[in-house]
Amino acid sequence: MIGPMEPFDLVVRARRALVDVDGRPQERPASIGIRDGRIVAVDALGEIAVADADADAEIVLGDDEVLLPGLVDTHVHVNEPGRTEWEGFASATRAAAAGGVTTILDMPLNSIPPTTTVEALRLKQDAARGQVAVDVGFWGGAVPENLADLTALHEAGVFGFKCFLVDSGVAEFGHLEPPAFAAAMDAVASAGALMIVHAEDPAYLVEAAGGPGYAGFLDSRPPSSERAAIGRVLTEARRTGAPAHVVHLSAADAVPDLRAARSAGVDVSVETCPHYLFFDAAEVPDGATEFKCCPPIRDAGNRDRLWQALVDGDVDMVVSDHSPSTAALKQAPGGPGAGDFGRAWGGIAGLQVSFPAVWTAASARGIDLARVVGWMATAPADRVGLTHKGRLAVGADADLVVLAPDDELTVDVAALAHKNPVSAYAGRRLRGVVRRTYLRGALVDPDHPHGRLLVRDQRGLR
Repeated sequence: MIGPMEPFDLVVRARRALVDVDGRPQERPASIGIRDGRIVAVDALGEIAVADADADAEIVLGDDEVLLPGLVDTHVHVNEPGRTEWEGFASATRAAAAGGVTTILDMPLNSIPPTTTVEALRLKQDAARGQVAVDVGFWGGAVPENLADLTALHEAGVFGFKCFLVDSGVAEFGHLEPPAFAAAMDAVASAGALMIVHAEDPAYLVEAAGGPGYAGFLDSRPPSSERAAIGRVLTEARRTGAPAHVVHLSAADAVPDLRAARSAGVDVSVETCPHYLFFDAAEVPDGATEFKCCPPIRDAGNRDRLWQALVDGDVDMVVSDHSPSTAALKQAPGGPGAGDFGRAWGGIAGLQVSFPAVWTAASARGIDLARVVGWMATAPADRVGLTHKGRLAVGADADLVVLAPDDELTVDVAALAHKNPVSAYAGRRLRGVVRRTYLRGALVDPDHPHGRLLVRDQRGLR
C-alpha cells in the first residue's frame, strides 16, 4: 500500500463534503487525497495525513459549496447509433457532466440496432469510443428473439438486461409475453445477471383517445397496470431466484407489494424518476406533450406517497430515465401547447437537470442533501456492481462534483447540452447549481472528453 505521506496528485478540501460512512453519504468537513485517478485518503479537514501532505495541486471549496461524489444514472437512452438525431454520446455525456453525473448506463433501445447481440454491443461501443465526457456502461436487451443468447451478451460485459412487458414503442425491440418473460428470467438466473423491467401490463391499458387532453392520456395507463406487471416480476423473481429491478415506478399503489416481497427474501429493487417526484398531473397543461412519458406522471397524492416510499427505503434510488427525441416527434403535431398526446413520443428529457429537480423538491420537504446523494449516486452504483463509483471513499474513483446547493437556476432548454431543446422542466426555477465536475480527479472538459467505456466487473476499458 502507498504510504499516506507520499505526494498526492490532487488534494481537495471542503468544509462540507458528503463522505461515505458505512456505505451511506454523511456530511462533514473533509480533505480528499487523490492519486492516479482514485481516492487514496479521506480525512477530517486539516488533518496532517491529507491536508498537510505534498500534492501537485490543491482545490479548496468555497464556504457556499459542497463536495459530492459524482452521481450515477443507470437509466439513460442515448439512442446512438441509428437515432443519433434524438441524442448521442457526445451530447448526452456533456449534459450528464453539466448535471453532476459522472457515470451513466445506456439503455439497449432506442438505438438501431438495439443492444440485443454481442455484435450490436460492439457497434455501440465503437460509436461511443472517443466522444464520452463521462464513464459509460451498457445494458443488454431481452427480447423474444435473443433469449438463447443472453449468457453470451452478459459475458461480453453488459450490466444486465432490460425487457418490456408491454409494447416498447419501437418495432425493433419486442416485448415479452408471460411465457417468454418466464423463460427470460430462467436464463437470467442461470447467467447470474440482473433483469430490469418496464412493468406495465397491457391487459389493463386502454387506447388513448388522442388529442391535447392530458387527463385522457393519464386514464389510459392506470396504476393497476403497473401493479399487475410488478406482481408478475415478483412472482418470477421468487420462482427463479433471479435478481430483478423495476424501472421508473410511477404508481405508489405497488409499493406494499414490493415491500412484502422483499420482506420474504425476494431480490428486487426499484427506482423512481425526478419527473414523478417533481411534477403532478394537475400541473400538466393540455397539449404540453413534453410531459408525456410511460408510465405517466400521476396526481399529487401519489407523488407524496412516492416520496414517503423513498424515505422509508421501499424505493431504492432515483434515476433520470432520460428519453429524448426530436422536437417534431415530441411535439407532434403542432408544438408546445398544441400537442397530441396520442401521437407524441413518450419520454422526458431531463438528464442535465435531474439532480437540481430532485434537490429542489427534497429540500422543500425537509430532506437533506445526504439522502438525495444516496439515492442518486451510491444506491444505483451499488445495485449494478459499480462499488468504486458514487461515493467519497478510499479506493473509489475520484469522481467529484462541486455543488452550490443554495444557488438557483432557471431552466433554459436552449442552453442545455441535450441535443433537442425540449423538456418538461423548461422555465422552472430549480435549486442547486453544479459549478465543476471531475472525472477520476480531472476536470471534465467537453472539448477533450476522457470518459471510459465500462463493462461489468471491470473498472473500465479503452
